Formats: sequence, structure tokens, C-alpha cells
Amino acid sequence: MRYGDTETRGHGEMRRRSPRRRVTASPRLLLILLTVHCSLLTASAATWSRQKSGTMAWLHAVQFLDQNHGWVAGSGGTLLETTDGGANWRKVSTLTKDTLRDVCFVDDHIGWLIAERDIYKLKTNDEARSYLLRTDDGGLTWQAAYLDGADSNARLVRVIFSDEANGWVFGETGVLFATRDGGAHWTRQSPPTKHLLLGGAFLDSTHGWLVGAGATIIHTSNSGATWQSGAVRDEASVRFTATSFIDNRFGWAVGSAGRIFATTDGGRAWFAQRSNIDADLFDVKFISATEGWAAGAEGLVLHTVNGGRYWFAETTNISHTLERLFLIDRSHGWAVGFGGTILKYGQSATPKLKPS
Repeated sequence: MRYGDTETRGHGEMRRRSPRRRVTASPRLLLILLTVHCSLLTASAATWSRQKSGTMAWLHAVQFLDQNHGWVAGSGGTLLETTDGGANWRKVSTLTKDTLRDVCFVDDHIGWLIAERDIYKLKTNDEARSYLLRTDDGGLTWQAAYLDGADSNARLVRVIFSDEANGWVFGETGVLFATRDGGAHWTRQSPPTKHLLLGGAFLDSTHGWLVGAGATIIHTSNSGATWQSGAVRDEASVRFTATSFIDNRFGWAVGSAGRIFATTDGGRAWFAQRSNIDADLFDVKFISATEGWAAGAEGLVLHTVNGGRYWFAETTNISHTLERLFLIDRSHGWAVGFGGTILKYGQSATPKLKPS
């Protein structure tokens, strides 16, 4: 008969049971396991490192088609191209010294730029402040394209194509144009805002979102034929600069004073997330419902792996403003900004373990 950790024997004699023997790992085995574990963590960790751009231009945009082929665009007509992931960048001639606000290539051949003239150098009041540049040969030659019906003083900010045929251009005073034939014709759309539109995301030719000043967040599910405004909780003055969606439900928007908002219903309602910073954020990119990055002033890059419930700052070792982000996957990304800054996000080199 057993009672707890004792057992009774005949004649009332009681004998305490021997404790169970614990199996413990040797210090050497623990050290090996810990070393392997730390090595695996280090091998999977990615870091931000600066690439040589060869320019001091303010870089406003970046886009990659894959892990190797990409472009960055900026002030003074600067357009750079790489075919090796940014190890080397070469200057592409665009025959303009105007500021390039955005770059968008739909494939290796067809690409678009938004060019902006210095308002103080316009010769006449009828001269368009912004215009499009298009290439059909990978950037060897460019042709200017102007939008009929656009206010000549309206500043265009972004150009986005969901595929080779469907694209949108937008900017100041809520100006918005769409094309269904690869840019041969552009039609003006009527979003429910007159605020400056600064960022957008289109999952396909039908579903898209635009954000901007005055806490503007609008979305369409019919290619822009109609637009609806999203409800932003507890904030009416934020200036949204960018948005990112990974499907028709989950999206994020960032803006002034470190503001980050998220939606789980396709953009109808938005709720604030805590960034724990007050610096302006200029771009955001998510690659899944859980993992995303945001970039902004003072070389700031934030990272989340739980959908934005917690954001933490990553080390970039720069203080220049980072204006745009582009992520291919969780191991390949780029950020660009002031002073010719190009940062690459990728696996850090780690020494191989030597056999003991």
C-alpha cells in the first residue's frame, strides 16, 4: 500500500522510496545544442546594409521585378538600374532633369515614370507641372505622355499598374486617372476627396486602395468606377503617405507622427496600432498577414512579425530620410531616400561552424 512517496512493509515498518533519477544533459551537450540553436537564428537573420548608388540625388522611388532586376528614381532626372540585386547600379538616361517622383515597370520592357517640373521654372501657366514618361524598350528610349483634362498645376505623385493593361495615376487635389489599355488612353475618375493622394495599392484590376492627406483612405472594388471612404477611428488629422494590402481583407496605412492603422475588413474600418515612435513614416510593405516593414524619417525602419500588434525598430546605421520601400520576400528588400541612399535588406554573412 502506497501513501505519497512512502511505502509500508510488514510489521509496520515504513521505508521512504528512492527518488526518481533525473536524466540531465552534460554541459558539453548543452553547449553544442545552444551553439547550433544560435547559429540557426543568426543564419536566418537579415540586416540592412548600404549599397553604392553613385549619386547624391534624393531618391523618391524604388521597384524590383525580382531579386535581381530593379530601378530607383529621384531628383535631377536620376534613374538607376541594377541587374544583380543592387551590387552594381548604372545610370539610365531619361533626357530630362526634372524630378522623377515614381517608377513603375510592368515587365523588363514596359515602364513608366512620373516627372515633375520645378514650378518656378514653368514658362507659361498652361505648361503642365507633371507628366508621364513611358518606355517600351527597357529604358533605352522614353516618350512623354500628358493626361488630357488634368489641371495643369496639379502635381502627380504616384503611378501604379496592376498588370500591363490596367494602371492608375494620382496626386494633388484628388486628381486620379485610370487606363485599361496600357496607357494608350487615360480616363479621369472621381474619388470622394479633394485632398492630396500620396499612396496606393492595387491587388488586381478590380480592387484598390488610395490614401492621402486629411486622413483620406478610399477603396474600390470595381476598378475605380466608384470609390468608398474608409472610417478611421480616433484620428482625423493624420496625413497618410502609403498603404499595403496582402489580400482583400488585411491592410495597413502609415503616415505623419509615426501613425500606423490597420484594417481586417478590406478598408471599411481602420484602427490604430502602436508604433512607439513619433517620426513621420513614408512607406509600408507587407509580404504576409503577419510580416511587414515601415520606413520614414531619420533612417527609421520598423518591422513586425505579428501583423502590427508589436513593431520594433531595425538598425540601419543612417540618419537620412527613407522615402520608399520595396520587398520581394522576407529576405530581399530595398529602401531609398535622401542623399542617394539605397539600403538592401538581406541575409547577413555568417561564418560556418568548425567541427570540434
